[in-house]
Amino acid sequence: MGHRLSKITTRTGDDGSTGLGDGSRVGKDHPRIAALGDVDELNSQLGAVLAEDVPAALRDSLGRVQNDLFDLGGELAIPGREALTEAQLARLEDEVARFNAELAPLKEFILPGGGRAAAQLHLARCVCRRAERSLVALGREQALPPTGARYLNRLSDLLFILARAANGHAGVPDVLWRPGLNA
Repeated sequence: MGHRLSKITTRTGDDGSTGLGDGSRVGKDHPRIAALGDVDELNSQLGAVLAEDVPAALRDSLGRVQNDLFDLGGELAIPGREALTEAQLARLEDEVARFNAELAPLKEFILPGGGRAAAQLHLARCVCRRAERSLVALGREQALPPTGARYLNRLSDLLFILARAANGHAGVPDVLWRPGLNA
């Protein structure tokens, strides 16, 4: 990789534009940049989760996801690039099934919360859904590989399941929705 990031301050974006990996420039408010920013925010939120006490299996899963999200960011930064693979999507689906198999079935909806790691994972799930909406919106304007939106859709499921697993690890019960509580 050499010194890819040796110069951080370039001043080239002072005019409100930013460069894509193919050499083109777009406005910083372009839907492609919004989607890229949402994916970056999701990755950063996962970093906040990993700063918490989480089980090794969850930590390993999220580490793989963070790398996948960088692949997705590469797709967004370089129009026409395909980086996410069907194998990455299949791995995510396997992890959804594996982690979910270890949890008690839900009989009620749960509210975001519980322990710190679970609350961070619920927040990551919401950011993931936003990133997915951004990709779908961009995909209506420009051709995108279909794997990215599918990956984010599965990832939001995994993050929900991992939030429940994190609560179990912390010995904190899921927060159950109590319909009509304040009626």
